Amino acid sequence: MISNDDGFQANGLKALIEMVADMGDILVCAPDSARSGYACAFSATSPLRLQRQSKRDHVEVWSSNGTPVDCVKLALDQLCQERRPDIVIGGINHGDNASVNTHYSGTMGVTLEGCMKYIPSVAFSICDFSDQPDFSPLRPVIRQVVRRVLDEGLPKGVCLNVNFPIVPLKGIKICRMAYGTWYDECEKMHHPRGYDYFWMVGSYRNDEPQAEDTDNWALRHGYVAITPTRIDVTAYEAMDRLNGWGLQLAEE
Repeated sequence: MISNDDGFQANGLKALIEMVADMGDILVCAPDSARSGYACAFSATSPLRLQRQSKRDHVEVWSSNGTPVDCVKLALDQLCQERRPDIVIGGINHGDNASVNTHYSGTMGVTLEGCMKYIPSVAFSICDFSDQPDFSPLRPVIRQVVRRVLDEGLPKGVCLNVNFPIVPLKGIKICRMAYGTWYDECEKMHHPRGYDYFWMVGSYRNDEPQAEDTDNWALRHGYVAITPTRIDVTAYEAMDRLNGWGLQLAEE
């Protein structure tokens, strides 16, 4: 099963379908237009629609007016009643989803939702926001990753976040998520009708640029960054410290 946050007509999704078309039957359920930045949001108060866009050979494409996560939920509940997907894939996203972007990404929302349903799940993104990036260098890596995940699966509660640089690829690095910060995120404008409004914009800063084990470092130096990502966000290393606080129902 494939979805994304750029919409079912995005070139990244079309390229991904072509790359893995010979690996099995493909079900696509993706938003009817761009839903970048929706992360794991789902529609709790709005009705959803589901529309089949095409069916050819072993590829069936559906769209929804919902979020990327809505698309996964709808597909699993309404379109996969007789078979369960062997893998959930998000992408190929136009723009990277490294570092803290993991938490904002609708592409990662697709992958995390699949992982929460105990389906091996992978996200693919490229550091290029243009409508027509050159996806061809990504093909051998994507096919290798998808094949290995299909053959071997992934640990429970773990999905893969795979990001590609736009420079010639030097190799592949398994790495951790970099600490980074978005700043200057709100641009204030004044409307001719007399009120202020805001655009969410911003710039990204890598807060540990010298660390060579991060996804940001790998991408900056021409490597494909593969980051194993957990569903369980518990900070186990902090539990003993918090237990040491001696918290009680009654305040001392």
